[in-house]
Amino acid sequence: MYGGVILTVGLALFFIAGACRQEASQGSSGGEIKLPKPRDKGPMSVEEALSRRRSVREYSDQPLSLPEVSQILWAAQGVTSPRGFRTAPSAGATYPMELYLTASRVTGLSCGLYHYQPDRHSLRPVGKRELNRELAEASLSQSWIAAAPANLVIAAVCKRTTRKYGQRGIRYVYMEAGHIAENVCLQAEALGLGTVVVGAFEDDAVQEALRIQEDPLYIMPLGRRR
Repeated sequence: MYGGVILTVGLALFFIAGACRQEASQGSSGGEIKLPKPRDKGPMSVEEALSRRRSVREYSDQPLSLPEVSQILWAAQGVTSPRGFRTAPSAGATYPMELYLTASRVTGLSCGLYHYQPDRHSLRPVGKRELNRELAEASLSQSWIAAAPANLVIAAVCKRTTRKYGQRGIRYVYMEAGHIAENVCLQAEALGLGTVVVGAFEDDAVQEALRIQEDPLYIMPLGRRR
């Protein structure tokens, strides 16, 4: 069984490496990338998205588009109010979450790591190397993380919430991660994409791979169903 997993990961990485070379000339030269404006109406109802939602672990080689990535990030943490309120509820509007995107096959983005900026609906490049392999290894060799065109990492700065609510704020942070993940699941379904929520990983290894200080809570591969 483990031999099959290793082979699957190896094949996925072969295709990812080629995709990274192909996209190397695209995207930003290092400045912040303004994302396409998200839509607030679509062809699929909430009820249909709920009924169709399933965990997807097999993805095609097709890249994601920048508008698709934009919509996913907006669904996760987009600002929807002049007062700064977002798509997912947050205890006391403390917003402890930081979102990172590892892109390997996203049209318009070079291969690398990006940090989502909700207030400006933009991506800030924070690393130029391909990370899906390291992320998969940190996640107990789950091959779908290596094979996906992109991975969304939901990470938390818990003290933003605990300084208001004490230790109970930890519970609120975990609840918020669930709110965000379900938003992403439903938005992916409405876009004809697939995702799965991954919680099985080594925290320290994920932090080391991404070079982040926040606590990783979820990894969500994103891609088209195979």
